[in-house]
Amino acid sequence: MIKKAVIPAAGFGTRLLPITKAKPKEMLTVVGKPIIQYVIEDLADAGVDNILIVTGKGKSAIENHFDRNFELEDKLKNNGKQELLNMIRKIDNLANIYYTRQKEQKGLGDAINCGKEFVGKEYFLAMVGDTIYSGNVVKKMLEAYNKYKCSVIVLERVPKEMVYKYGVISGKEIEKGIFEIDDLVEKPAVEEAPSNLIITGAYLLSPKIFKHLENTKVGKGGEIQLTDAMKSLLSEEKIIGVEINYKRYDIGDIEGWLKANVEIALEEIPGFKEYLKEIIEEK
Repeated sequence: MIKKAVIPAAGFGTRLLPITKAKPKEMLTVVGKPIIQYVIEDLADAGVDNILIVTGKGKSAIENHFDRNFELEDKLKNNGKQELLNMIRKIDNLANIYYTRQKEQKGLGDAINCGKEFVGKEYFLAMVGDTIYSGNVVKKMLEAYNKYKCSVIVLERVPKEMVYKYGVISGKEIEKGIFEIDDLVEKPAVEEAPSNLIITGAYLLSPKIFKHLENTKVGKGGEIQLTDAMKSLLSEEKIIGVEINYKRYDIGDIEGWLKANVEIALEEIPGFKEYLKEIIEEK
């Protein structure tokens, strides 16, 4: 059983300024719940209950959210608000959550490498803290790992003109929606992309990745890219890609954040669709 996960959550969230000047982007709410809570709920639901969050300066709100607040609990209890009390206690008990700091902003690869001592010699999950899905991709990765016993990443097919924003793979489809990867490229030019299958930010990785991260040179954007380290990992272990048909919400900018709120609200809030129709008609 894979029981450990690393969540990089140290970035500044510059594309979401000024909202993120004093508030971690991972704590922005999507229909009343912080983005990072969705990520941790998926991990916990899949049985992954030891989680390291890699934070940075100004990220204490994340720790506070998953810590107990005895004063608040006491107030809710005394006011007879048992449903709210049960809700916050559920958050407190989602998983065993640990924290470490990324000392410098050196990219996703460096943030993952901060989890080396926590992970040890086990396979582990890595989930970025600003992306959520309409289904549980952690379970999909675990299913693939149990079958192939190697590193697994989640893939999504996007329009070819969008590939320059992501890590992109090439590989052979060995069964429907399952690819044995033979190359990975970080943010390629559209005309140089090996496919339109992108890496979405959900990974199940061999502990061997840490050796490759330590030997990875600074890449695109002046950062240590996890994609480059995974390409190096291919020299000693295969990597399987799982193409998903879930909706992915990349909440890296204002538009992505607003879309996530609207689309999830349409699913979860009764009457919201009718409200939107009224607003559109008025406009």
